[in-house]
Amino acid sequence: MNPSPAIRKVFQGVATRQQMFRMFDRHAQRPNRWDGDAAPLYAGEWFEIGEVEHDYMFEILPPFWIRGSVFAMREFLTGSVTSVFFALRIDGVVRHFHGYCDLSDKGAVERMRVGIIERESRPLRAMTREERLEHIWSTTADDYRGYAGDRWPETVRGKRTLMFYGGKAGSTLKLLDDLTDDEIAAKLPVQLRHLPAPIAA
Repeated sequence: MNPSPAIRKVFQGVATRQQMFRMFDRHAQRPNRWDGDAAPLYAGEWFEIGEVEHDYMFEILPPFWIRGSVFAMREFLTGSVTSVFFALRIDGVVRHFHGYCDLSDKGAVERMRVGIIERESRPLRAMTREERLEHIWSTTADDYRGYAGDRWPETVRGKRTLMFYGGKAGSTLKLLDDLTDDEIAAKLPVQLRHLPAPIAA
């Protein structure tokens, strides 16, 4: 059995309906889109949505299943991965979330629920480097993000790339994972630039 994918937050704040639909397929531009198993790419991703968007998705189609305040979509994204929507009480407030869970893994939905609550219950707003990079990827227009192709060294082909404006040097294409802290800060919205990194337990 494959190891469980990491539970990861891919957008900071509450996504609008337009942002929500765009993030449903954050990896649409990936090379060889129709080849191989894409489940590990999506499974474990989650972000917050509003109550109106949560209810809208509930009413689109009859859910595949409903378990308390959680429901799964009937249409699967890839393989056994589908959208799961959560209404969770965190610090006394009901909040709404979308996550991709691999339903072939019986514990995936509960791990997602626990992971979201744990992440959103932090007393101080903070973002890991990985969360910063995922937020940048989620919010960058398709024309300015892509994947390393044949012009890149073979070892990095298929990795995510981002157009970066380097001042006098002009525009350059960089690997998302190789952005410096200053470049990450420049790509983040002002309100997220100076959030601290979480303190390791």
